[in-house]
Amino acid sequence: MSARPPAQGYHIPQEFEDLRAMVRQIAQERIAPRAREIDEKAEYPRDIRELLAHSDILGLPFAAEYGGTGTGTLMLQIAVEEIAKADASCALILMLQELGTLPIARFGSDELKARFLPRCATGEWTAAFALSEAEAGSNVAAMRTSAVQDGDEWVINGEKTWISNAGVADFYIVFAVTDRDAGRVTAFVVEADRPGFSIGGYEHKLGIKGSPTGSPVLDNVRVPAENVVGDVGHGMRVALGTLERTRLGAAAQAVGIAQGATDFAVAYAQERIAFGRPIIEMQGIQFKLADMQTGTAAARELLYRACTLADQDPAPKDLGMWTSMAKVFASDNAMRVTIQAVQVLGGYGYVRDYPVERMMRDAKITQIYEGTNEIQRVVIAKHLAR
Repeated sequence: MSARPPAQGYHIPQEFEDLRAMVRQIAQERIAPRAREIDEKAEYPRDIRELLAHSDILGLPFAAEYGGTGTGTLMLQIAVEEIAKADASCALILMLQELGTLPIARFGSDELKARFLPRCATGEWTAAFALSEAEAGSNVAAMRTSAVQDGDEWVINGEKTWISNAGVADFYIVFAVTDRDAGRVTAFVVEADRPGFSIGGYEHKLGIKGSPTGSPVLDNVRVPAENVVGDVGHGMRVALGTLERTRLGAAAQAVGIAQGATDFAVAYAQERIAFGRPIIEMQGIQFKLADMQTGTAAARELLYRACTLADQDPAPKDLGMWTSMAKVFASDNAMRVTIQAVQVLGGYGYVRDYPVERMMRDAKITQIYEGTNEIQRVVIAKHLAR
């Protein structure tokens, strides 16, 4: 095993700090007051999506030539972090704007880019990424959805599951087997209004309740050959090349959740009086808060460094290792921090009058989606073995 030099550090320009301040203000003043209602009603917050579009925040994932901000991965994930401090479901709106469009931006034809990316950059359209199936989550080789070419069209049949933005997205990046003998998969853009496309049902989830998760069904859905993303038979390259970068969104969301929980726990501990003094003066509480802040600061450093590597052109060969490390560390930390936040609040942490129980429920999914943390550790180990 050869030793590797440390990854390059990062720099946040003043422009990004100004954008961060703008996103933070919107998140704290407009999103945070809606967070409890969004969670309790389990409804997609279309008003927040419109707010993010109007503020050009939904343009963060896109290059300037397609109407986006052109500010890159680091600024995008800083924004995800700030929104997630207020509400993780709303942060997912921005995360999915990247996840559902990055396959087109990185692998799509010029025609696909021109057709879809500008309308997503304005927030008019939103997208979804449809890879997982009931029997093919981490094991993509078990995929059953198939596509058969018929003249200038492809006919797609199958069902996806665990798909975020289900029923909300204007189009889906659908992965289907196009050569089962060779195990070849192809990626397609499937517009939501195509005949034969429907949502078979929705999941009732522990957290992230403001973002619908469902099962798209494709029953002889026809799409033109122009809707193929990348090369026929090379869909896994599209999927893995996308997830290598978008898992940073889950890491940023986790950092935001953890910082939001830490900030609330600190404020509570300053005000809560027990035995005649604020509980923040008690060493048992101080140590919890210190560990929460330390873990979250470390997660942020790893996230920002990985984002900086993703913004390099060309990206380093071990980018996948860094994005996986950021995702694993940040999501595991978010789970630890939110559990401790509930403990700091005691009984109040266990009830819905306070936000930390929601943050704890929301944190769990960051260890699961965008590739489970077990899979991320496999990715990291493979890089080490090269």
